Amino acid sequence: MVEILAGVAVNGDTQPVMGTVPVKEEFIKIPEVASYPTGSLDFLFKLQKEEARRQKAMQTSRLINQDELSRVRLNIIIVGAGLGGLAAAIALARKGHKVTVIEQAPALAEVGAGIQIPSNSSRLLLKWGLKPFLDNKIVEPEDIKFRRWENGSVIGLTKLIPEFQENFDAPYYVVHRAHFHDALHQLALQLGVDVQINSKVVEYDAEAPSITTEHGQSFTGDLIICSDGVKSIGRPKVLGGVDQPARRTGFAAYRATVDVEQMRQHPELVDLLAKPGLNLWIGDLRHVMTYTIAGGRSFNMVLSHPDRTDPASWNQKSADEILSDMRSHFNGWDPRLTKIIDMIKTTLKWPLMSGSPLNGWVAPSQKLLIMGDAAHAMVPYMSEGAAMAVEDAAALAEAIDQAGTVKDLPEVLHVWETVRIKRTSEMQEASLINGKLWHFADGPFQRARDEAMRPEVEGKQFVTSPNQWSDPTTQRWCYGYDAEWEIKQAWNQRSSKSKMVNGDA
Repeated sequence: MVEILAGVAVNGDTQPVMGTVPVKEEFIKIPEVASYPTGSLDFLFKLQKEEARRQKAMQTSRLINQDELSRVRLNIIIVGAGLGGLAAAIALARKGHKVTVIEQAPALAEVGAGIQIPSNSSRLLLKWGLKPFLDNKIVEPEDIKFRRWENGSVIGLTKLIPEFQENFDAPYYVVHRAHFHDALHQLALQLGVDVQINSKVVEYDAEAPSITTEHGQSFTGDLIICSDGVKSIGRPKVLGGVDQPARRTGFAAYRATVDVEQMRQHPELVDLLAKPGLNLWIGDLRHVMTYTIAGGRSFNMVLSHPDRTDPASWNQKSADEILSDMRSHFNGWDPRLTKIIDMIKTTLKWPLMSGSPLNGWVAPSQKLLIMGDAAHAMVPYMSEGAAMAVEDAAALAEAIDQAGTVKDLPEVLHVWETVRIKRTSEMQEASLINGKLWHFADGPFQRARDEAMRPEVEGKQFVTSPNQWSDPTTQRWCYGYDAEWEIKQAWNQRSSKSKMVNGDA
């Protein structure tokens, strides 16, 4: 606040002139950041990030920076050693918390094949120090090509290199799930996380808080994190005893890999392997997503198709019957694609599930919470399921970091919960919308969609696109999202509102 005094100086003091009383004028403050969608300040943010990286490089390299430890240090128990649980363990251990992870499996392993690590997730993972554990296993694709179902012609195109690194300050990776999971596990161990396997949790006490395993072993801590997947047994504790499980979408996906060297023996397939990239064939109620993993040695495939049958009946079929059913869904598609499908020797079939936004993620005791698929299962059509769990983890560690004392924990958890429910609910919706955009039968909707994507294929300027990887608004919202910054903003806004209510602003 600046005082504007009307008058003349007499012996160093300003005296009123003709009875004019000194007035105080409050000037408007120029914002440091914009609350509306704009890219006009990006160059300033980029400079700030470059300076932050320079300062960090000047520090001694270590996994835990003493300057980044939280003021409140907790004893935290995480149930579930999947991708989300391990991500949470890493994020929290880096802040100085004591972390124990309880996993029911007798050995740590990820089922499945490839997984995408988009920029909003890779930015956090690289900050945590995961890169050395993944170096020779990740693939950085150059682009994403949408292909017409019947002949493979390119109808949509998203350039990933160098655009995503430059625009979102982080690369876009693909990797085998098992390699990703192992990297997270190794980093967690280096950070001092205690990972206990073969320990199935059968009971939660949200008040203590504590958990009990099927072997009768109990664990008590300051906070329990349920990262126990779609079939979470911790979720009802948060929802007042009534569960709200994810529901089937009427679609399923075959997951498989094909040896790249086998593909190279067929000249018509060489072009698909010429450079790292994602290729997505889209058609009537079906699509096939492909990319290389394992350092480029394996060709990953996800084949989505409609299926409303009981998943319990799927295991009753022989391997040959399952493969035959899979191939029948894509009869008449691009001959190159069907040739690759014919090379598949074994496959896993998964029902595609999606949750609905929950009212809360934190139990009334404020000592137990859910995250990851337990809180926000989604179809894989945005390739953001695991990325949302990584964001959950980073956001939770940042939220707890805002606490000055243990008494602040209920409030910081409320901020975390509010921010993350909004973000993941929108991502659930975006994923379902991709299922609509990709699955048009040939006709007016399909032709309009393809025509709307034509500018990106031809290298022309565009302001919207049905391809959500390319659509500028969706891109910025999805890949430019900073989970830690959003928490800081929400916490600061809460503090400002609190001051206004108390009349102190």
